[in-house]
Amino acid sequence: MTANNPKTGAFQAANRLSLKQLNYLVQLSDTLHFTRAAERCFVTQSTLSGGIQELESQLGVQLVERSNKHVMFTAIGADVASRAQAMLAMGADLIDAAKLSADPANASIRLGAIPTIAPFMLPALMRELRARREVSGAGGTPLPAPRVLLREDQTAVLLHAVETGALDAALIALPMDVGRLAVWPLFEEELWFIASTKEATTHTQAPMVRDLDMTRLMLLGDGHCLSEHTLRACSTAMRGKAMTPSDIEATSLTTLIQMVEAGLGVAMLPSMAVRAGLLNASEVIAKPFASPAPKRTIALVHRATQSPHHVLSQIRELAQAFGKPSTGGAKRSKQSALVPG
Repeated sequence: MTANNPKTGAFQAANRLSLKQLNYLVQLSDTLHFTRAAERCFVTQSTLSGGIQELESQLGVQLVERSNKHVMFTAIGADVASRAQAMLAMGADLIDAAKLSADPANASIRLGAIPTIAPFMLPALMRELRARREVSGAGGTPLPAPRVLLREDQTAVLLHAVETGALDAALIALPMDVGRLAVWPLFEEELWFIASTKEATTHTQAPMVRDLDMTRLMLLGDGHCLSEHTLRACSTAMRGKAMTPSDIEATSLTTLIQMVEAGLGVAMLPSMAVRAGLLNASEVIAKPFASPAPKRTIALVHRATQSPHHVLSQIRELAQAFGKPSTGGAKRSKQSALVPG
């Protein structure tokens, strides 16, 4: 009876699959180009093509449609590639867990952060993480600082990197669709109103989101979640009013501030950027919005399959401390190690 059990047949077929074959498929899915996928895998094109054909034979389905000009995945091929990606990430987690168990004192972690978080949080987090190691060494001998590999990029890129195992975790801003990733919400952060010093004289009171002139509201370009959070806050506050922001978009917070300083419009800025002194050398004034103020949630995302990582837990704790309320003016630049105010 066992020999005729469909599940037994499925297990036997699964045992014939290899991580190498799955990696071939994932790289082809990413590049849609056999030569580039083979280069990523450090094999010849014929080896990669043969491995994928063998995988198709083992599964009994066509995964990829091939032509002289195009590579197209079938519906089941796209599904298998997505599942293969998750399996490869789980394999990487197994290796990381073994390394961590063998040498916990020298653990390393790959951490991503979006551009509207990285320059304002990461220096304080890394400084405090290093300080903790220095005071925790036995016999007065400092322990080596944990090796933290940092990557700054837009949200979608970081989420993909965490999903595929290229990163262990990422600091992002919610709300955001994170798929199957696990989320640790850390703290809420207000978005502040910024305007040129000349224009600020017309905003003597705390501004209300619903009173903003949308045609003068400038945003960051596509891919920056701050734009989505800004528009969501305006949509909630204005309820039916015209939602057509300025046709000027910036590629970075620095450029956005320069546009505001030039009097081309107004914008919203994360309060951590203001309190870190980003406006200190500019003729731009920042003001908190009147209640209800627009907010975003800073969160740490990671794979649910990951083993507990003490460095990641420390980063989570320090990031939560960073977001604790404090007092301070909008243009302060000298901050304590963790509190942005």
